[in-house]
Amino acid sequence: MSGPTSMPDHTAESGMPHSRSTNDKLVYMTNQIGTFFLSLDTETASAKIADHIRKFWDPRMREAILAHLDKGGAGLDPASRRAIELLREPAKG
Repeated sequence: MSGPTSMPDHTAESGMPHSRSTNDKLVYMTNQIGTFFLSLDTETASAKIADHIRKFWDPRMREAILAHLDKGGAGLDPASRRAIELLREPAKG
């Protein structure tokens, strides 16, 4: 079912999403994780978003969102942007 918050399904014949669509989906997913932490200050929320991504995202997804940030990070909310920056730092404890 499609709705206003649905992501379009743009897949190639291989079944893999197109690059642009993949970046859009990763940005959407990162920002959605961030909505869970909206009640927290930005730095705490960013740390929790980064922790979630480290724990649950495939390394290829993490590499792709880091590359997206390197190209400007279009669409990332402030806490999400900071979370992606934190992915470059060693995980704490």
